[in-house]
Amino acid sequence: MKTRASLLGSPLGSLLGLLLGLMAILVFIAPAAFARDKVLDIKDVTSDGGVRAWLVEDHSIPVISLQFAFKDAGAIQDPQGKQGLARVLSNTLDEGAGDLPSEAFQKELRDLSIDLSFASSRDSFSGTLKTLSQNKDRAFALMHLALSSPRFDADAVERMIAANQSRIRGSVSDPDWIAARILNDVAYQGHPYALNSGGTLSSLAGITPDDLRGFAKTHLTKDRLRVAVAGDITEAELKTVLDTLFGDLPAAAPKQTPAALALQNKGKTYLYDLDIPQTVIEIVQGGLSPHDPQYHHAVIMDFILGSSGFGSRMMEEIREKRGLTYGIYSSLLHMDYFDGYTVSTSTQNKNVGEMLKLIGEEFGKMRSYPVTQEELDNAKAYLIGSFPLSLTSTDRISGLLLSLQMDDLGLDYLDKREAAIQSATTEDIFKIAQKMLAPENFVTVLVGHPEGMDAAQKVETLPNVE
Repeated sequence: MKTRASLLGSPLGSLLGLLLGLMAILVFIAPAAFARDKVLDIKDVTSDGGVRAWLVEDHSIPVISLQFAFKDAGAIQDPQGKQGLARVLSNTLDEGAGDLPSEAFQKELRDLSIDLSFASSRDSFSGTLKTLSQNKDRAFALMHLALSSPRFDADAVERMIAANQSRIRGSVSDPDWIAARILNDVAYQGHPYALNSGGTLSSLAGITPDDLRGFAKTHLTKDRLRVAVAGDITEAELKTVLDTLFGDLPAAAPKQTPAALALQNKGKTYLYDLDIPQTVIEIVQGGLSPHDPQYHHAVIMDFILGSSGFGSRMMEEIREKRGLTYGIYSSLLHMDYFDGYTVSTSTQNKNVGEMLKLIGEEFGKMRSYPVTQEELDNAKAYLIGSFPLSLTSTDRISGLLLSLQMDDLGLDYLDKREAAIQSATTEDIFKIAQKMLAPENFVTVLVGHPEGMDAAQKVETLPNVE
């Protein structure tokens, strides 16, 4: 993208311009899953039992990808003193089910090339199933067993708890992990997001098979369920499959919904001293909800400022001109109870003060005058033109469909996205920058041994680890 140094005037810029043009052309060269008048031809399917799913049919290859999630069923629901419960549940649901102990269950998955896995985040509990069409019946049966009749055998639970404890012990020397842990603790102070979603050494030790059964029964319910499917399956068949897979789940259960999070400790800088040659820097400030009418203007602004990598303003100014870092990136952050805007980078210890100053200056420039028309046009070409290239597999399509549902965005969101990006003006980007960017509200975490940062608040002990 064009920046102060006019990247597009260089040979690299010419190549980038050619690539952007090709990606814009490729919008019109879509696979079978893409309809002519829509970005994706998404079908809204509801089973006889009331289970709903979004479907993109594609019979060109014999593969089915099904992804699902339970909203508000992630680590935010871990009981007090049981941090990591949702994580351990995700590790153990496929460790045997029904009359199949762990080894036999996993052997069937391997022998039939079935990919079945579960995961937990702060907000949700999710699962993924990918199978060849010829093995779909058994794949669906195994997934149903895992959801409806998990074994939670003591040896499997103990093994997964030990693996998570080992992960934590191995992470406490990783500066990136340390920075993320501290940032969560200080920026989300007082909210469930501040806790360690992967558990602590002591909380993991206290988790029992009965805890796992209780969490699954309470939180893995139909009213929280979102399902997305892509690949070699028809709408009629999916209706039957949905009831087969999810029909035995509890209809609903009481839940506690956390309050929306207001960013804590704005304007403060925290330092965890670690004897390493470069300091890791993590920054967060408030952001914008995907439901905000100006959200796509923020996406364009972010692309120009820092999310596009080489060619972004911060990368050009801080890496290319001054050589202070290997990389610097910004990103819009969306969680169910907080929307933020982040910057991540690292630099030699002696350069930390200059790095923070330059980041603030680039935010200030974006707020002080509009982006150029060339920057805007390049951002539009990439954000619109590259999108179909990101949907080259059933996995990516089903993943996108699920994320849209989890964020409560409509079936027509992708078409609205394209129109909103295309219609944006330089004045729109200027206004959203003035509204959103607030370097005075940065919450900053430094991990390393930076020079000249004596005013930073020292963090002596890693929070939510022991």
